[in-house]
Amino acid sequence: MNKINIREIDVERKRVLMRVDYNVPLTSDGQVADDTRITATIPTINYLLNKNASLLLLSHLGRPKGREEKFSLKPIKNHLEMLLGKEIHFVEDVLSEDTLNAAQSLKPGEILLLENLRFYPGEEENDANFSQALARLGDIYVNEAFSASHRAHASTYGVATIIPGYSGILLEKEVDYLRMVRDHPDEPMAILLGGAKVSDKLGILDKLLPLVEIILVGGGMAFTFLKALGYRVGRSLVEEDKISSAKEIFTRAQEMNINFQLPVDVVVAPSISEDVAVEVIDAKKMRNEDMGLDIGPQTVKLFSKELLRASTIFWNGPMGVFELTPFWDGTKGILEAFKSSDALKVAGGGDTLSAISKGNATSSFTYLSTGGGAALEFLEGKELPGIKILQSREE
Repeated sequence: MNKINIREIDVERKRVLMRVDYNVPLTSDGQVADDTRITATIPTINYLLNKNASLLLLSHLGRPKGREEKFSLKPIKNHLEMLLGKEIHFVEDVLSEDTLNAAQSLKPGEILLLENLRFYPGEEENDANFSQALARLGDIYVNEAFSASHRAHASTYGVATIIPGYSGILLEKEVDYLRMVRDHPDEPMAILLGGAKVSDKLGILDKLLPLVEIILVGGGMAFTFLKALGYRVGRSLVEEDKISSAKEIFTRAQEMNINFQLPVDVVVAPSISEDVAVEVIDAKKMRNEDMGLDIGPQTVKLFSKELLRASTIFWNGPMGVFELTPFWDGTKGILEAFKSSDALKVAGGGDTLSAISKGNATSSFTYLSTGGGAALEFLEGKELPGIKILQSREE
């Protein structure tokens, strides 16, 4: 990428304001359930500390309505301290003079974590005053939150209009791998898409149709496609306003001789719960009362066969409600195929990373992108504001 990386800048004795994405799942008792996004930033943290910089970490967590304690970053602080083996300072009021004093008092090698930025309306509004309040805390800005870079918020865009902004090590790597998938994939290329919403994925399908030979669709979004093709889907999740778009994408793929596969069997249940009775049925013979919540074993075999003949694979979205045992087998089976594949394998999105972690399959992927929506928009060819605003090298 043509953005200046933090490794190209003299950071000694600088206060580095680094945007990270620590929007990670927490357990019911407030512990970090999956730290993939946190551990991904540690190389950059260690690099900056070793270069005698002080570090201020900025992040959001969830979608709080005002200051909700359950969305506090305090559990993240505790987990990061454990990972780094060092104390991390923490401030609860980003806008206070005490926070400014704490920032200015940071010594080289010290870290200060700020409370959840979304406790403040100015963050998502990209408010100029809030951006200024953040910018005054540091000398330079680093974007290490690719997954939040598709949003022009104060901490992803506004700050970098005030103090110099640079690419982080992780962000640069994210962009390089996604560009490899988007612009120079080894053939045949396969896209595996799941998750709940088909609307999130139509753009990437439209953009990448000319590049792919295999499209595999599972998860909740598969039922919008199945309904578009005239099949009953019972009480399964369907985006009614996207049915015509889904049918158009499927038709175009057929005209281009793309192998577009939908589930041939599905796991259905009367409700979404841990102890519910499930049934595997033909995907084209669903009944009015059925709710599809995972792909079935025959679909796992079909999708796995296609994945194993691909040379490049991009995956976004689990195959079912993987968090619950009755609906885990579909995603689990797909992960076994990834473990056996020699392809360049890139996966992205919070739920996808959680599923990979649950299946102990992290080492089976060439690269795991922390971005979900950001990765999809990048692959669609959209310019991400959080990257656009960073300092560029002269062409």
